[in-house]
Amino acid sequence: MAFTLEKVVPWGRSYEEYVAMFGLTGADLKRRILGCGDGPAGFNTELTRRGGRITSVDPIYAFDAGQIRQRISESYDTVLAQTRANHDNYVWDSIPSVEALGRVRMETMNAFLADFDAGKREGRYVAGELPSLPFEAGAFDIALSSHFLFLYSAHFSAEFHLRALREMLRVAREARIFPLLTLDGTPSPHVDWVRRQLEALGFSAEIRRVSYEFQRGGNEMLVVGPG
Repeated sequence: MAFTLEKVVPWGRSYEEYVAMFGLTGADLKRRILGCGDGPAGFNTELTRRGGRITSVDPIYAFDAGQIRQRISESYDTVLAQTRANHDNYVWDSIPSVEALGRVRMETMNAFLADFDAGKREGRYVAGELPSLPFEAGAFDIALSSHFLFLYSAHFSAEFHLRALREMLRVAREARIFPLLTLDGTPSPHVDWVRRQLEALGFSAEIRRVSYEFQRGGNEMLVVGPG
């Protein structure tokens, strides 16, 4: 049975995963970073603790911490059941089992929830969503999208992806998208078309290998920047 979800669900990756997924260098981590669709990830929390400049935008930030916790609870068992049913589609190295995955994800999401109220007051968690971001042009150096664009290709059209990436490139000099696979582990059918359209608009659009791989074969990101 292929991994499927009816809608985008809150599911948070850690700071260390973000660094690996996006090939973030020490210099990158000192730049102004925007996380698009971060949900309950731990990247903002930990990078802020380390003195970085990070803003996360997600529609879920319109809710309070209790409501977000409830939404996590409602999707948690479904995600783990789907992962268990598709066990062979994942690389169980750093995370050895489905049960360990659940523990790691909840630790990350609990850290996010503990930081959420303060981060929202500080303007680090902003309610909003692609393809229309509530930021001025050039407000950031790098815009990241983890496990949203391309992963949910069955839910969003190629045209949506193009609009989303153009919006990310309006507010940031560079955009990085990870992974390039869909929920069922197959290559997104949108990647090639979106790359061609961006290149026709004068951007560079490069696929880069990264050190991170949990979804089997999911070890590439799309990097888009000035041509």
